[in-house]
Amino acid sequence: MAAPNLVAVSTINGKSNIANVTTVTSNVVVNGIGSGKVFKLNTILISNVDGTNSGNVTVGLYKAGNTGSQRSADGTLANTVFSLANVVTVPAKSTLDLLSKTVYMEEGDVITVKSDANNRLHMITSFEELS
Repeated sequence: MAAPNLVAVSTINGKSNIANVTTVTSNVVVNGIGSGKVFKLNTILISNVDGTNSGNVTVGLYKAGNTGSQRSADGTLANTVFSLANVVTVPAKSTLDLLSKTVYMEEGDVITVKSDANNRLHMITSFEELS
């Protein structure tokens, strides 16, 4: 099913996801292929819960293509992770607000996260499922 026309949306559900960020890339927000939904990503917060050490975070948007030849607006191949934050330092006892504008996630899109240290950073996302 194709993503819904945003003018004709009949259902909006507020959602949030949390993650304890590790050194392994993890999927945090997943809009499954065939979901019939668009996700309106409103907030990504990265909080450093370590009292002493800073932490580095990488957050990506995986754009899934229906075919291997699908291209993004800039002409690059889809099925690639595009960086929302690339090795950004989050000081000890602080929070980084990663989004200044809304990001729409189409079917098959995924938000990923990875850190340089385990259990130092937490990630909170807030989004709306539109269908």
